[in-house]
Amino acid sequence: MQFTDSHCHLDDKVFSEQLPQLLEQCQQLTINRIIIPSISPDNFSEVLALTQQYHHKPIKLYACLGIHPWFLKGLNTDHLELLQQKVAQEHNNIIAIGEIGLDGAIAKKAGTYGQTTDENWQHQQYFFDFQLNLAKQQNLPVIVHHRQSHDKIIPLLKKHQLDKAGIIHGFSGSYQQAKGYIDLGFKLGVGSTITYSRAKKTINTIKRLPLTSLVLETDAPSMPLSQEILTNNKMNNIRNIEPLLIPENPLLGLQVNSPRNIIKVFSALTTIRTESAAEIAFQLEDNIEQVFFS
Repeated sequence: MQFTDSHCHLDDKVFSEQLPQLLEQCQQLTINRIIIPSISPDNFSEVLALTQQYHHKPIKLYACLGIHPWFLKGLNTDHLELLQQKVAQEHNNIIAIGEIGLDGAIAKKAGTYGQTTDENWQHQQYFFDFQLNLAKQQNLPVIVHHRQSHDKIIPLLKKHQLDKAGIIHGFSGSYQQAKGYIDLGFKLGVGSTITYSRAKKTINTIKRLPLTSLVLETDAPSMPLSQEILTNNKMNNIRNIEPLLIPENPLLGLQVNSPRNIIKVFSALTTIRTESAAEIAFQLEDNIEQVFFS
């Protein structure tokens, strides 16, 4: 079985000193692809350089360019024009526009940005709308961040009707919300949320959805796994391989997520689905092919 981490911020400085070792460990776990979204103009160059540095290695790294709604403070149309130029220049070196999206929690804290909540929503929506349009123009999929914003994201996705659609990153929500995205051609990113037993709504949704609509992700170094899955031997033995036998990097700390944990997310997924592990793994990789490489 082969695996792809569809969302990992591998350019984060917490990984830099141990990156060759980390990627070797991923390769041992048959994690053969890692997709790296950017979050702001400040890390466009780092993401592109990282993916080009490892272009000829056995484990493949892929870049995405986009501006995340958490990092819009001080940004204006000049930064969107920069993104547009960069995407045109690097079109052959990127596979998606992302990470982009809308975040309701940030909008509610708009005072820290010197804005009202309405002004912040307008700012976020302007950037999101621009980047969706850019994806449409460049025939690229998108990687979409959401938080308290499904009701605002879905209408904008319907407006743009992207040919390549993309991935709803770190999906958490109801079956009806999930179907809204799937009906628009999107896949849903399944990550550490399903390793928390309290996330019953999301787990029940993932159980019911067609397997053809799912992809795996870690969002490393963010979104760590629950302690439940880290100590659950049934989940650990799903592929007769125990990722934790490969020592954790002491520099990263216990609460820092790792792309290696895609195996743990997969293990958790197999416990809530009825298909065999082999069937799940095959379909997940086929879903990635459909989004990014077809």
